[in-house]
Amino acid sequence: MPKLSDTMTEGTVAKWIKKVGDTVKSGEILAEIDSDKATMEFESFYDGVLLYIGVDEKKGAPVDAILAIIGKKGEDISKIVEEEKNKKPEVKVEAKKEEPKKEVVVAQQQTTNPSTSSGQANQQTVTVATSNGKLKASPLAKRLAKEKGIIINKLKGSGDGGRVVKRDIELFSHSGSGQSFVGTETFTEEPVSQMRKTIAKRLAESKFSAPHFYLTMEVDMDECVKARETINAVNAVKISFNDFVVKAVASSLKEHPKVNSSWKGESIRYNQHVHIGVAVAVEEGLLVPVVRFADGKTLSQISTEVRAYAQKAKEKKLQPSDWEGNTFTISNLGMFGIDEFTAIINPPDACIMAVGGIKQTPVVKDGLIVPGYVMKVTLSCDHRVVDGATGAAFLQTFRNLLENPVLLLGAQSI
Repeated sequence: MPKLSDTMTEGTVAKWIKKVGDTVKSGEILAEIDSDKATMEFESFYDGVLLYIGVDEKKGAPVDAILAIIGKKGEDISKIVEEEKNKKPEVKVEAKKEEPKKEVVVAQQQTTNPSTSSGQANQQTVTVATSNGKLKASPLAKRLAKEKGIIINKLKGSGDGGRVVKRDIELFSHSGSGQSFVGTETFTEEPVSQMRKTIAKRLAESKFSAPHFYLTMEVDMDECVKARETINAVNAVKISFNDFVVKAVASSLKEHPKVNSSWKGESIRYNQHVHIGVAVAVEEGLLVPVVRFADGKTLSQISTEVRAYAQKAKEKKLQPSDWEGNTFTISNLGMFGIDEFTAIINPPDACIMAVGGIKQTPVVKDGLIVPGYVMKVTLSCDHRVVDGATGAAFLQTFRNLLENPVLLLGAQSI
């Protein structure tokens, strides 16, 4: 099993291209492997015959476990196979499974016959009893049952161990139709993908090892909205607001290199180059392809690159060189209707910027309340590297560039 990325510890075979008995030449594709970040084609390094497949499709194995054996036709490989089987068992990825359905009686109401009640008030009861015949109920449930005239020892409780709680009384007392409501508890479980495992591991390490603090700022986007409309009216490459954000962040990092840094344990690395990681949502999680030397690229170049990365990410065709080397990360959820959020730092970066949506809202300009476009951004900082004043100064530069987008263009073309 090949190590397809620096964080990969195990892989899953998505598909075998060759089968046992096939002739294989060096450079031919043997299989498609799901790593923690992408599905990648795995080439044979040898000529020969595929004698053995060590990992079935949709199953996983640790890095360096035997994926396949290629040799001469008829060659005895039994000793190699036996040794491999005696090692630690492979990591199996089980097929999607569905738990059996379970019917639960929530509530039932019956009204006693007035002719046989000897003038007593109507009572509410159910046809099911507790599993052990003993009454299990919270004090509040007992009091409510007494007030409502409910025979509590015949209710089926939804609390721990079948305990009758307040919600059981309320559900029962409101089911006045005289009918039972039978619900069905169902759920499914799916194996955790290699990508999701890596996301969980890396972000947990980041959150619990790096002391995060957060700085939020509002940006007046009126001029940026106008600039984008003007550019897109004449430019062949359509520019998004996220492209403006990437460009403004890159330019701001050149002025504030302490934000463009990372904690190395015994040292702090201040990067002079600017590589912006742009978080892209895919079905199984999040990928962060990198726009390299973003400070030197035009808006059109950034737009073209980000769109290409997003498409490759969705098709799981990103290569390790596409997602390695970030010095700062941007996560933009504005297009999903999110106004404001905080993001967990993407190692090894010292900071990540969370970008919300652009909203038209009342703003004060020259003492007057007028409509304006506002965007909120939140900078998550590793306090071991970046102090509050440093992060604030970076955000002020960032805001000034977006509020005056002509400064982003400078002598460069669009």
